[in-house]
Amino acid sequence: MKTLFILNAPPYGSENSYNALRLAGTLVGRLDNEVKVFLIGDAVSCAKSGQKVPEGFYNIQLMLNKVIRSVQSGVGVCGSCMAARGINEPDLVEGSHKSSMAELAEWTEWADKVLVF
Repeated sequence: MKTLFILNAPPYGSENSYNALRLAGTLVGRLDNEVKVFLIGDAVSCAKSGQKVPEGFYNIQLMLNKVIRSVQSGVGVCGSCMAARGINEPDLVEGSHKSSMAELAEWTEWADKVLVF
């Protein structure tokens, strides 16, 4: 199954991105699943490298890395949303990439399911 996750929420302060990445990470661990994650709006901060959180607190960067490490996945980050938040390509977690609405449209057509968080 091919699943596209579209995340809108910031990495912290809301559990939306946390729960989306929990599910995405579980799906990539199952046979015959392909997962793509598109970060838009405040969710672009999920792909910011160098996140430091208090001990015992979840780390969105590590959760995103689990999806990135999967051979059957992709992580796109909205370029317009990055620019609005002062995030540059070198700031992104390795394995994610600056993306666009055109790629989001392609991924939407590719997916069997689209989940929006």
